[in-house]
Amino acid sequence: MPAKKLDSRCQGRTKSGEPCRAAATSGGLCYFHTNPNKASELGRIGGRSKGHAVETGVPLPKLDTAIAVRDLVAQLIADVHSGKLHPKIAAGLAPLMTLQLRAIETTGISNIELRLAKAEELLAGAADREKKKKGAAY
Repeated sequence: MPAKKLDSRCQGRTKSGEPCRAAATSGGLCYFHTNPNKASELGRIGGRSKGHAVETGVPLPKLDTAIAVRDLVAQLIADVHSGKLHPKIAAGLAPLMTLQLRAIETTGISNIELRLAKAEELLAGAADREKKKKGAAY
């Protein structure tokens, strides 16, 4: 294997003081040492293409019932399968939907408790009325 020519390497230094190992252009420096602002510019361009907010035009449905959460999960699965949604985005939404589902279940339990208490009050009131009817009949 032939030895690399030292002339073909950039004459610049890295931030740590080491010699730059990139290939040199005709001026003796690599592309990024010749254009020092180009690396940050290209990094910004690359970062913009990885934008996180995606505007689909379709509003998120109200997730106030377990059925609504189930329907959204089914829609997300279909969107990932069809390629409309990146799997990482769906993976990020999954724990949030689990949290929402737990909140719905907790609210549902307290609603059941409230309805049970109300039913007990109604039954107690009906029993009192029956007693009064029987007492007035004697």
